[in-house]
Amino acid sequence: MRQIILDTETTGIDPKEGHRLIEIGAVEMINRRLTGRTYHQYVNPERLIDAEAIGVHGITDERVANEPVFAEIADAFWDFIKGAQLVIHNAPFDVGFIDHEFGLINPGRANPLGPVADHCAILDTLKLAREKHPGQRNNLDALCKRYDIDNGHRVLHGALLDAEILGDVYLAMTGGQTALGLDVIEEGDGEEGGIVGVRRLRADRPRLVTPGLSALELERHSAWCEEIRGKADECLFDRLSIDALGSLDSASLEGASLDNRGARGDDA
Repeated sequence: MRQIILDTETTGIDPKEGHRLIEIGAVEMINRRLTGRTYHQYVNPERLIDAEAIGVHGITDERVANEPVFAEIADAFWDFIKGAQLVIHNAPFDVGFIDHEFGLINPGRANPLGPVADHCAILDTLKLAREKHPGQRNNLDALCKRYDIDNGHRVLHGALLDAEILGDVYLAMTGGQTALGLDVIEEGDGEEGGIVGVRRLRADRPRLVTPGLSALELERHSAWCEEIRGKADECLFDRLSIDALGSLDSASLEGASLDNRGARGDDA
């Protein structure tokens, strides 16, 4: 599944009052793995930003004065999100602003864009958090604290930073690991695109030498096998010769032990 973790910053609270988008940040995730692909864009809102909003995200009129207007970036943004499941914290707010922006530019377009819900599935992590943690604070900072996610670098809101943090929160809330930007790379390859690599060792590497069992360990193991025979029809170690048993390491013994517990029908 392709998912886009998305966040926006705006000039104010309500697009019906003429407020506009000023920043969009999004990160791509496929099958719960961050791919390293992101979309980040500041937008000239063609109006002033409310002082209260500046206090939240720190983006000033001067910062976005020379940025492109939404009509200039709409196609690239739409291509990035179209067809994906959008993961958004308080989705009605962000989706409402995005659809409002599309509505402003569509009358002059041959190929109208949106509405978002007609082309993307939407997962609201605020709704999910309220279902999982009723009666508790469920803003992004509170969720980071609850799931032990580091957001110490988040002094002000920022769309891309918040999208990256939300990705970790979403994975934690839905039972997965965080920071899943994992690609398998061969030994000696570089790690590109900010993706954390899983390093695959060469097949011709030197083998790990493991010690055999001592005489005392073999004696204790024999007594343990006798105990198993008294409780089960078969002890899997009977299939091994003493010579072969002497070459086994502790990890192999543990695996065989688990098989014997399964043969007895034990749960633990």
